[in-house]
Amino acid sequence: MRTRIKLTRVGEAFQGRLTATQTDMMCNALGTLKGWASTDEALVVQLGADREEVNRLYDRLQGDHKTPRVFTLSARELHVIHAALTAIAPMFLSNRGFSEEGFYNRTSFFRENFDAMASSIVTAVSEATTP
Repeated sequence: MRTRIKLTRVGEAFQGRLTATQTDMMCNALGTLKGWASTDEALVVQLGADREEVNRLYDRLQGDHKTPRVFTLSARELHVIHAALTAIAPMFLSNRGFSEEGFYNRTSFFRENFDAMASSIVTAVSEATTP
């Protein structure tokens, strides 16, 4: 799976072309956490955004999921996506450790794909903002 993304600065936002698989992963993380959060306050603590904001971002990323699409995302939206990608793994911890099988069965991706995508977002923003 390709997790590397490239972003360019567009005013106060960032623009980049995301593959269908990348947006599927982002939607999966947002949707899973939104469904598991017991309250809006818990979601805010986890993602820095309330359910309404997460829903709007999720809806923006949804699409045919067959072709790459260009997105313009604010730093805040990228933060929410990054937080979702990094916050999902702890949901699969138990007293026996991390359940890779449970993670994959629920998300259809491996944990390292989520970690690599989160890291790629930070790298892409860094590259887009380095003079």
